[in-house]
Amino acid sequence: MNVDPNVDQWIGKSESSNERIAAFPANAMAATLNQCGLIYKDGDPLPHLWHWLYFLQVFNLEDKGYDGHPKLGGFLPPLELPRRMWAGSRLKFLAPMHIGAQLNKTSIIKAVTQKTGRSGALAFVTVLHQVHDGETLCIEEEHDIVYREKNNADVPEVLPFMAPSEWAFSKHINPDPVLLFRYSALTFNGHRIHYDQPFCTGTEGYQGLVVHGPLMATMLLDLVRFELPHAVVCAFEFRALAPVFETDEFSIHGQPNADGKTINLWVRRDDGTLAIQAQATIK
Repeated sequence: MNVDPNVDQWIGKSESSNERIAAFPANAMAATLNQCGLIYKDGDPLPHLWHWLYFLQVFNLEDKGYDGHPKLGGFLPPLELPRRMWAGSRLKFLAPMHIGAQLNKTSIIKAVTQKTGRSGALAFVTVLHQVHDGETLCIEEEHDIVYREKNNADVPEVLPFMAPSEWAFSKHINPDPVLLFRYSALTFNGHRIHYDQPFCTGTEGYQGLVVHGPLMATMLLDLVRFELPHAVVCAFEFRALAPVFETDEFSIHGQPNADGKTINLWVRRDDGTLAIQAQATIK
């Protein structure tokens, strides 16, 4: 591949925004996840990973790229690779965020890596996000974004990893387009792979609408929250390994480790494929 040295100029680029953490997005998220009876109000702590409902990038429709995301070259580097995906994140939960609080988020491009893989040219962008409540750092997150070439039917399919066969707790999920639409709306995510089936199957080469990686990551930590209500999660990381589609059901699983400090978490497709691998650190 042709490595573009100019993208290194984006390393260290930053942006910042302030937002009051309103109750509506949290209550809409609870309803979307069928968490009946949960009503959030000012002063309540925001569940882990629900901060992804806030500090959203608002841009004019004329500034969108072909896939529905904003065009590259603003905050993110202008990589000439059209397919993008949330590859994973590593988070530290340092202090609670509360509904009603006025918070500040700063994002810094930490690294840009270009390479060639089995599917062709690849680029990885790592963005460091920090959310503060005044002088208090609430969340520190490293977010990995992967960029790929256009879909190529001639590229051999990568054999998937199989999910573990033993777990302590789990939940079965039956996704549908309404779930995907709601989460896209709540996160102002215009990526067409989540709602535009002709684009998803014809242009991108997927077998159906793609379930959001961060949505499934949120489901994993919510599973811990309800199964282990006394556990305090202080860190979380996840990595997307295979796509999940609304045409198939999937399940989320958890298995505490013997150390009493970590919980292995994963998303299993109905064909047994390990779709997301994650780990929560508790205290």
